[in-house]
Amino acid sequence: MALETLNLEHIPPTCQIYAAFFRDVSNCEFLHAQLLSRNSEFEYAFIDASSIISRSHLLAAVYSAAIVLLDGTLRTPNVHSEIVVSLNTSNNIADAYRKWGISPGKTKDLVVIKVVLCPSPAKETASTQTQTPQAIWDHLRQHVKGTPTPLTDAELAQATDWPKVRKYYRLNGVPALERLADEQEKIQQSERLAIMGMALRGL
Repeated sequence: MALETLNLEHIPPTCQIYAAFFRDVSNCEFLHAQLLSRNSEFEYAFIDASSIISRSHLLAAVYSAAIVLLDGTLRTPNVHSEIVVSLNTSNNIADAYRKWGISPGKTKDLVVIKVVLCPSPAKETASTQTQTPQAIWDHLRQHVKGTPTPLTDAELAQATDWPKVRKYYRLNGVPALERLADEQEKIQQSERLAIMGMALRGL
């Protein structure tokens, strides 16, 4: 099973977070339509991997969204839309979905995040059983027509569209980056600046 459980510091075990990565997805139109119709079976964060720098970049957005979910201070319709918006440097939901969300005809590589709040055993219902890791993975494998791929920095790097990332985070022409000759160091500093921009969102 290629569904990964994300264990984030300071996030209680009652909040379960799962992630998957698919390359060469061929049915983004279908997946996008499910989001637009608010199909409850497709409550995921669908993220265009070409706009993701690294796991740390991705996890910073997931962590931010999980915290506001647990605090009861969501600024978007649900935690999955909150994840997508958390990647942005502003609170503009439409802009965030345009830049980081699934885009028919454009998205080829897709990161999927699923957040599940686990009730106490006494409050479990039949619907809770559909939120198990195996059930989530089975649903994704049935409906996402792509190649399951490990969610690693190396695999994400193959999908990253750097001109797009630099534009979205306004990294073009930044003197501190332009002076760096080492490409790996430039990537690390770009990641740091992107995460800083996300952290300052809305301030």
